[in-house]
Amino acid sequence: MIFDLRRRLAAEFLGTAFLLGTVVGSGIMAAGLTNDTALALLGNTLPTGAILVVLITILGPISGAHFNPAISLAMAIGGGLPRTELVPYIMAQVAGALLGGVVAHAMFDLPIVQYSATVRTGPGQWLAEGVATFGLVATILSGARFRAEALPWLVGLYITAAYWFTSSTSFANPAVAVARAFSDTFAGIRPRDVPFFILAEGAGAMAAVAVCGWLLRDAARQAAPTPSGAN
Repeated sequence: MIFDLRRRLAAEFLGTAFLLGTVVGSGIMAAGLTNDTALALLGNTLPTGAILVVLITILGPISGAHFNPAISLAMAIGGGLPRTELVPYIMAQVAGALLGGVVAHAMFDLPIVQYSATVRTGPGQWLAEGVATFGLVATILSGARFRAEALPWLVGLYITAAYWFTSSTSFANPAVAVARAFSDTFAGIRPRDVPFFILAEGAGAMAAVAVCGWLLRDAARQAAPTPSGAN
């Protein structure tokens, strides 16, 4: 079934809104329940991985369930998304992310508009964002080739792991970075740190496209049937 652009953009908007609502809301809940940072991070991690499984399962058939400008960019480069639809996808994702953060604040009776004071900067965190995004895009591209039916779980599990093996806690998503700048909560990031995260995420996504393009093209050639009549 093919859905028109309006419905696909609506799916991207809603999916990214629920993703950010989960990231910000679970961070608020976790920080309110414990003073143990590690336990709070775990309380932020598990809901994020879980909601990704749900959202990709229910919205993937409509829009592809990108919820992430870096993924949309990778798909546009690889031919999985018409390039004329890239900007509308990104706009829907950013708008959805901003709404999700606002709704999370409202649910916990916090000021609707906030600016984060949480410092997230430095070469280590920039490298972490590049690595996190590289892994996410590689997971999607490879998973779509070999186990498409498992993609919701692959992405959810990858992000769950990446929260813990990256120093940045794996934003891996420019829309997420932008929205979290407007949340002075456990999940926040100082606005001035956002551009560097986005640059690192873009670099990671492009590196994954290049590497997976080489790896998967080679595999496709080896799996190709021998032409009729060839020796």
